[in-house]
Amino acid sequence: MLVNFTFIGIMAPVFTIFNPDFSINVEKIPSYANYLLDSGIHGVLIGATSGEGTSLSVQERKNITEAWANAVKSTHQHLMVQVGGAPFPDVLELARHAESMGADSILTMPELYFKPKKTQELINYLKFISAAAPRTPLLYYHNPGHTSVNIDMAEMLEMASGQIPNLKGIKYTSNDLAGGYAALQAVNGRYTVFIGGDYLIEPAFALGFDSAIATSMNVLPRYSIEMLQSVKESNLEKAKSLQQNLTRFVDTLKKYGSKVSGMKLAMNLFTPINVGLARPPLQNVNPSKIGEIKSNLEPFL
Repeated sequence: MLVNFTFIGIMAPVFTIFNPDFSINVEKIPSYANYLLDSGIHGVLIGATSGEGTSLSVQERKNITEAWANAVKSTHQHLMVQVGGAPFPDVLELARHAESMGADSILTMPELYFKPKKTQELINYLKFISAAAPRTPLLYYHNPGHTSVNIDMAEMLEMASGQIPNLKGIKYTSNDLAGGYAALQAVNGRYTVFIGGDYLIEPAFALGFDSAIATSMNVLPRYSIEMLQSVKESNLEKAKSLQQNLTRFVDTLKKYGSKVSGMKLAMNLFTPINVGLARPPLQNVNPSKIGEIKSNLEPFL
């Protein structure tokens, strides 16, 4: 079965919108999708780290997938659904559900408790998810800082080639840029490698990456879009300057708490979309600091 994956560029890992009681809010999703589209974002990832996917129930994740699947029918954005970070039967159920909803691609974390220690163990796990949604492109979410699974991605892609027909790439969230570049070159560059995280967007683009997923793309999408365009135009000084400003923006936020809760606050302050607070156990920003944060961040807008 031939499964194609054609997305290239900037994809926003969208936040889960919570009501004040921490129940999910799906009514705002169409407005969120249109805001991103108007900002130049043509792909969305749901249920990943920024989306607090591991803090959601299976039914909540399904409800969010259904709402986004409906929203992108009019915006024509690529919809990637992260299905991992749950018990094995639930991961398979979420993969089947994402495919039934017409998701354009599926992303998965590794098993988070019985962690794979060898490359083939990870591949064997991915085979089950592939079989649950065989008609949908599958990507692996490499984020060792959160999962503590640090398998070599170039080796994984080389070994998986021929074993998993619908495996089309990875989201690479690691400071080991050399490892990411090796993955980009694996199997003669067959696989898509999204650079993840906000600190390495410009260096990755300069190395030849053409796709990225990072939390700041919700709040300041122009930074990543302009970085990619600047590198394409060989204007590396402009790209470097944009990265430096984005890094300062993220560093400023991180002084006040978790990255996800800080970015959600920035989204609420500086965009038309209010995504609410982060769900516990994440700690939200002290309300007394909001004025100070806003003042400190405004120079980067």
